[in-house]
Amino acid sequence: MRFRIRPVETTFYDLFTESANHLVTGAGLVAKLLDPEADKGALAAQMHEAEHAADDTTHAIIKLVNSTFITPFDREDIYSLASGLDDVMDFMEEVVDSTVLYGVTELPDVFAAQVEVLQRACTLTAEAMPRLRTMKDLEDFWIEINRLENEGDKNHRRILAELFDGNYKAMQVLKLKDIVEAVEHAIDALESVANTVEQIAVKES
Repeated sequence: MRFRIRPVETTFYDLFTESANHLVTGAGLVAKLLDPEADKGALAAQMHEAEHAADDTTHAIIKLVNSTFITPFDREDIYSLASGLDDVMDFMEEVVDSTVLYGVTELPDVFAAQVEVLQRACTLTAEAMPRLRTMKDLEDFWIEINRLENEGDKNHRRILAELFDGNYKAMQVLKLKDIVEAVEHAIDALESVANTVEQIAVKES
């Protein structure tokens, strides 16, 4: 058992929870892209606002760790977790931006399963962040995120297979592939966040 003095303030935990909640918002906006009638420009504007809010939270975490003498866990782990959460948001913004910039009005139906994985992983991450306070009941989180990432890999391969089956024009394939890859990167980044949480939990146990 590792003993250390814990700070009384809980701001770090609140900020990590806030950061993960931004991901839930972002994943919800990505999901709205599935509606062919959705106003993609409005979604892009909302995503920019969400990404800006997420950046503000990340900066608050970095500022706090730089001004706090005793942190709740190792500084490099705080930086890693904050950066990892920020990466997820950046990839989701890329999904929405690419959809708008490429003028994509409709995504393949098979894309829905991958977005569902993304939303589920973001929700689980947001639910896990408050548990950093006690470091309890976190193992199920990183196990499930790993399972979801594997499911996402399978979905990714299925989507690419559909894109290359000859039913799409070459330029359309290129556009959709960029969007699909950005979603895959977001899911991979969520697994990296889960791995960081696991590392923190092991160190603190």
